[in-house]
Amino acid sequence: MISGAPASGKGTQCQMIVEKYGLVHISTGDLLRAEVSLGTEIGKKAKEYMDNGHLVPDEIVTDMVISRLSREDVKEKGWLLDGYPRSFSQASSLEKLKIRPDIYILLDVPDDILIDRCVGRRLDPVTSKIYHVKNFPPETEEISARLLTRPDDTEEKVKSRLETYKRNTEAILSTYVDLLNKVDGNRSREAVFSEIDSLLQRVQEDAVKSRSLEKSRGDLIPVNSINLNVEASGKVEINIPELNPEMDVYRIGTLMELVRTLALSFADDGKRVKVCVQGSMGEGALAGMPLQLAGSRKILEYMDWGEYGAKGTFIKIGSIGGREVDEEDDIFILVAPQNAVGNCIIDDMQAMTDAAGDRPVILINPRLKDLPGSSGIMQTMGREERLKYAASFENCYFFRLLYYAGTQYPIMGALRMTYPYRWDLYKRVDEPSGKERYVIIATFPEKPTGDEINDAFEGKPRNKKGSASGIWGFLSGILQA
Repeated sequence: MISGAPASGKGTQCQMIVEKYGLVHISTGDLLRAEVSLGTEIGKKAKEYMDNGHLVPDEIVTDMVISRLSREDVKEKGWLLDGYPRSFSQASSLEKLKIRPDIYILLDVPDDILIDRCVGRRLDPVTSKIYHVKNFPPETEEISARLLTRPDDTEEKVKSRLETYKRNTEAILSTYVDLLNKVDGNRSREAVFSEIDSLLQRVQEDAVKSRSLEKSRGDLIPVNSINLNVEASGKVEINIPELNPEMDVYRIGTLMELVRTLALSFADDGKRVKVCVQGSMGEGALAGMPLQLAGSRKILEYMDWGEYGAKGTFIKIGSIGGREVDEEDDIFILVAPQNAVGNCIIDDMQAMTDAAGDRPVILINPRLKDLPGSSGIMQTMGREERLKYAASFENCYFFRLLYYAGTQYPIMGALRMTYPYRWDLYKRVDEPSGKERYVIIATFPEKPTGDEINDAFEGKPRNKKGSASGIWGFLSGILQA
């Protein structure tokens, strides 16, 4: 989809896009004239409104667009919607039918430039060619003498059209904000097209990658699938709302599902897994046990571990500590180890890793912030030593969902790393079937910053510097955690 105010150069860019990419150009103005000319049912309805001087209702315009999108040439070549949708109602109608573009391009030109372009335009009634008194004057005096100013190109009418355009654009931007790419239209046509061309090539590359993945794998691997390196100790970080102990809701059931999936995958490979939960660290009920983990041991005991008797043979449940390490254990999974105020789990963890030797110890969503209490219990090791030990666990898997500013939903994408591979940034794409998929839009050798993620979603070059702002600025804060 492409949008631009009157005189933004949208028509010129559409022509250049179609010439290079062969897309079917769909303009509602052209559609209306064609339907009326052909005398179709939709055209007859539209003509009634037009003859009476009324605007054609949204539903009729949408019917025309949908009818055009269903034709074979569109299915074969792809489509370029020019200046449509123009209202929230039209955008909603397309959304309900799962019709979404791969990209939404907005030509951005200052109002004073747009007004100057319109007021200075002249029409040659003989050739229908458009000139501009300053920017594109006629070739001869003869042509200049016959040029006309179009009725809509007065300053008053141009300003009115601009206000209408802005209202329409604001109404639909919320629908396509995840696909929005603003392009500076106050440049030469070649410079503007160069940027648009770069954006479209990126879309094309994403499509090729997706088809390649589907062909090689039969189906896309879910973006949050986990493939751990089990040769060394490490930590798994899953950052979604229900697994974030910083938030109001901490769904222990989701965490248990993650642990079960991991444990059973290792058991399928013939590994003996010890799943360990934080135990009590003092006298009294739940002493030293973070409330988020209360009852998790019982949940693990009662979970469904499959039909083949994995629990008790390949999978055993235990607590965090050196005494829990048995000779037959191959891998240890520590469920969300957390320091509690005045109680430090790090001592027990270190005893366990020392006893495990070279065997992998995997921390699932650890929260090892230093929380010393007045009791002095946590002072059995120095603070620097505690933090150094906690930091010694290298990320072997990381997954974080990315959301729009100010809300958790809808999801805009995800960030994923599987050791020892790269960091992949995914963009969420809605499928016509109502499902979703994730397309890689950027890769990084190290964990990207918020600015790098914002730049990738905006399609900026990797080496471009500058702080994120506007709707993208929110990511900078989120990704510092």
